[in-house]
Amino acid sequence: MKRTRNALVLGLVAAAALVATAPAAAQSETIRLTMSSSHPTVVPWVGALKTHVIALSNQRLESAGSKYRIQWNEAFGGVLYDFNNTLEAVEQGVTDMGWVGALWEPAKMPLQNIMFATPFVTSDEEIAVAVMNKLTDTVPAMKAEWERYNLVYLGATVSDTYHVFTKSPVNTLDDLKGRKLVAATALAPWITAGGATHVNAGLPAFYQMLQTGVADGTLIISTGAFSFKLFEVAKHITLVDMGVTTIGGFAVNGGTWKRLPEDVRKVLSALGREYSSVHAKEVKARVKKSLDAMVAAGSTMRALPEPERKRWVDAMPNIAKEFVDANAAKGVPAVDIMKAYMREMRAHGARPLRDWDNGL
Repeated sequence: MKRTRNALVLGLVAAAALVATAPAAAQSETIRLTMSSSHPTVVPWVGALKTHVIALSNQRLESAGSKYRIQWNEAFGGVLYDFNNTLEAVEQGVTDMGWVGALWEPAKMPLQNIMFATPFVTSDEEIAVAVMNKLTDTVPAMKAEWERYNLVYLGATVSDTYHVFTKSPVNTLDDLKGRKLVAATALAPWITAGGATHVNAGLPAFYQMLQTGVADGTLIISTGAFSFKLFEVAKHITLVDMGVTTIGGFAVNGGTWKRLPEDVRKVLSALGREYSSVHAKEVKARVKKSLDAMVAAGSTMRALPEPERKRWVDAMPNIAKEFVDANAAKGVPAVDIMKAYMREMRAHGARPLRDWDNGL
């Protein structure tokens, strides 16, 4: 009888506890948000939006004591828009938030493309995002490039360093003379300084162009070469390490951001900044895996000697000054921005092969 009475008491206590917590659960409010990208989640800077931002958002809200929870609608892999509409899609509210590819917006977001004007500065992805995040936080002109298009910037994205993939070996810079290298438009000054001819095309066309002889090689990130199997038609990998580039960022539609409660904004801001570091580490890890896999598949790999790398960067026109002059003509304090950028790079541990802030 005593045991039964004790069990009854415990049951009543448990029931009372459930009743006590019921109002708190009923008070939680759901916020529906759409996270999108033109690229699939296999791409590190897209995948981390799902595995870090989305995955941890409600945990963080709960830990902070927030009454809000997010119901996520995921629209990755170009479900809502193509790669050339990433800025407009977030700007116009086609999606609440997502990855914005600034590399395709040189006219609208020139300052976000500063690393394409400063090759051979750093090969460290984590340094690159740290510097870009700091500059965008502290330099009004850089922050304005996002705000002008109704975007709230939460964190930078980065790709890995650039190497050369060719059909025949490259041992010195002279071996590039007369060769045709297919690459993105922004890389043209890099290629021509090395003595090669730049062939412009989009990445999906590279394989066929190499296969048919339209191009003799390509200047590309190793993860891209692996993903598109370019090593099958350009088996000679020359490690040039021309530097990593930030390529855009994680951003939220301005209207969406204003409607979000303060505690939700706080959680997303923290996750956005963490996202920069998380995906940068993933990019770094994938570089070695990609190179190892291509060598295992039959590619040959050699490093361009350091004196040849120095020859290459010294042969380049002063593209940093061209960048500064073009932006200064629009009223942007471009000289100060370039100097701040190089100063921050060195402060974060980068060792530039060329001091692009000299001669401005």
